Amino acid sequence: MAKAPTSKPETETEEAAAEGDAEAAPKAKRFSGKKLVLFVALPLLLLGGGGAGAYFAGLLDPLLGGGTEVAEEEPATPSIYYEMPEMLVNLTSTSKKPAYLKLRLNLELADSESAEKVEAMMPRIVDSFQIYLRALRIEDLQGSAGLYRLRQELLSRATTAVAHVEIRDVLFKEMLVQ
Repeated sequence: MAKAPTSKPETETEEAAAEGDAEAAPKAKRFSGKKLVLFVALPLLLLGGGGAGAYFAGLLDPLLGGGTEVAEEEPATPSIYYEMPEMLVNLTSTSKKPAYLKLRLNLELADSESAEKVEAMMPRIVDSFQIYLRALRIEDLQGSAGLYRLRQELLSRATTAVAHVEIRDVLFKEMLVQ
């Protein structure tokens, strides 16, 4: 007895459907959660962060039309330098040999009116400086940090002694520790 020839399915999907086997059918590939984050979300995050960084750094101003205006700056008023009298003070010392500080300063002022007011209050400024300087030790003046603290403290005392006058800075002309 001869078997009747059956028609063979031409493709694998037809064969899988013909057999009813669901696992033999190829599945459509989908991105897993990790791959989705790696290939989609991470590049979008990096592009957004880079764009924000470029915007805040000002690199996008020419492209966006900003930054073409030139801001008018007020001309800086020239400073007036007021020369303080030379000061010689003895420093606090633990040794038997006394230590001295010789100091020549300039005060940087905003205008000539300020110079007149500082001149009128000079005894008060000198007194404030002398009291502070006599309390210093040689170790307090060492290094750039010591000089910075000295400058800031003298500026603070000068500003306090002369109210309503803009003293911009205290400039050292000469400083000798002996």
